[in-house]
Amino acid sequence: MHILPGRAALIAALTLTFASETMAAEWNVSLWGKRRAFTEHVEKLAELVSEKTNGAFTLNLSYGGLSKNRENLDGISIGAFEMAQFCAGYHRDKNPSITVLELPFLGVTTLEQERQVSMALYRHPAVVADLARWNATLLMPSPMPQYNLIGVGEAPVSLADLKGLPVRATGGMGAAMEILDAVPASMSATEVRQAMDSGVIRAASFAPHAHMSFGTIENGTWWTTNLNPGTLNCPVVANTDAIDALPPAHREALLGSIEEALDHYVAFYTNNTMNAWGPALDERGIKRVTFADDEIAAFREATAAPVAAAWVEESAARGLPAQELYDLVTGLIADGG
Repeated sequence: MHILPGRAALIAALTLTFASETMAAEWNVSLWGKRRAFTEHVEKLAELVSEKTNGAFTLNLSYGGLSKNRENLDGISIGAFEMAQFCAGYHRDKNPSITVLELPFLGVTTLEQERQVSMALYRHPAVVADLARWNATLLMPSPMPQYNLIGVGEAPVSLADLKGLPVRATGGMGAAMEILDAVPASMSATEVRQAMDSGVIRAASFAPHAHMSFGTIENGTWWTTNLNPGTLNCPVVANTDAIDALPPAHREALLGSIEEALDHYVAFYTNNTMNAWGPALDERGIKRVTFADDEIAAFREATAAPVAAAWVEESAARGLPAQELYDLVTGLIADGG
């Protein structure tokens, strides 16, 4: 059969397109610790991507095998792996735009609100440009409840008892602890248990899942129920070049699965982790410490505005539209997310 040159070119182009659409792709994903509530959205994303592409596009999740958690953004920037999770407070200078979400006493009340506010901020052009310096595209947050302290030794009775307390607290929470005259130390989650065991710190600020996953609940003797100074913001990012190189069907499978993965995450954290938290404290005889409402109110008043003002000034000096980012976040929270 004779095929006209134009038709031959068309067939070749269609064949090439089909091949690129169906070519197998494999991404490496750098996480840390072990599978836990904090990584459930990434686990779900991997599952969905594989299902939607009939196994032609897979995400290989590595818990600590590819990079240290504080170096995940660097690994993304050089293409050492295609996707990673990190926390903004681990390296504030590298991602100053999203540290606005780690300011104390922002007023976030639910995981869903944290999710919506984070996603809105991630779409802001200044934030996109900030992460683009690392060849990184923000995919989704890892929403967490407000942090509270687990500590060892004598339980505090009032906020004044936290004076001089060596405590793991990063970002805006560290600044809040300084206002209480505590002694904050910034360290990654994987370093905390050893630091507590050795006496370097006597308390750690975490969300419930991390207290369970990283062992602070095993040697802690007390837990604060209502300090609630804030939380870390820990996004999942992808190497931008890797996204751009994906065939359209694979890109759609990835980006089109984000919301479902986050739905799964929020449901899992709410129904599994939070329901297990109270019994886990009771089983270990950990004392619950609840501070007086007027003390918490005074702590919030002394902390929120000054730390936010310092963040705006510092971030504006970096060339960020800091006030605009802060107003975006606080406005969304005031509106309910």
